[in-house]
Amino acid sequence: MAGTSGGGRTGGTPDLSELAAHSASLERSGTAERVAAVLRDRITEGYFPPGSRLSEESISGALAVSRNTLREAFRLLSHERLLEHRLNRGVFVRVLAVDDLVDIYRVRLLVECAALRALGEPPFDLGAVEAAVSSGEQAALRDDWPACSTANIRFHQALAGLANSARTDELMRNVLAELRLAFHVMADPRRFHEPYLTRNREITDRLAKGDAAGAERMLAFYLEDSRRQLAEAYAQRLTERQPRAGRQPRAGR
Repeated sequence: MAGTSGGGRTGGTPDLSELAAHSASLERSGTAERVAAVLRDRITEGYFPPGSRLSEESISGALAVSRNTLREAFRLLSHERLLEHRLNRGVFVRVLAVDDLVDIYRVRLLVECAALRALGEPPFDLGAVEAAVSSGEQAALRDDWPACSTANIRFHQALAGLANSARTDELMRNVLAELRLAFHVMADPRRFHEPYLTRNREITDRLAKGDAAGAERMLAFYLEDSRRQLAEAYAQRLTERQPRAGRQPRAGR
């Protein structure tokens, strides 16, 4: 992947020094909820890829919090299906299954389209939507596709945010953090994300013209196309992992 601002990784390992920047925003006895929010944001930004092991020692040191606080944050994120505890091995970022992907898109279709359907009379407050679209376009110009991926997620958060519902915002934060784990399966992030930059702009323009119904129709097709592409990539990955036909393991292995 080109660019680094969306991934924060060096040689495949996250540079935990970046987490230290968040320690100032946490009280010395920072709550597990605040720690979980920081880690959730970093997962959403692609900083911790699926399958990554999260070191208690390194992360608690970077955030300047106790291990007990961090463990509680891990527990909260496990409940949100972002992390998993593997017996005698530690805590890892989840690797999604195809069923997870299908369910994520089912929720997105219900929530995002409903948010547009219930908008009422224009003009609509599109400040956050426009900012996310512009951020994605600027990231593409820098050839920074991890950052473009993050901007895309912010775009969809902003669409759901048009519902002006704190509960909807919380739901979508969690759902879209899970979605970011699915994006890692795409071998060519530019090929995947670049067409959606144009579609994000088109949906925003429709909303700016007061055409919420038209924007909703575009979004429904958009979400189905995205789900299909990711599902195909997952299927391809599973095929590649299958042993070749006719090959048998050698004796003693």
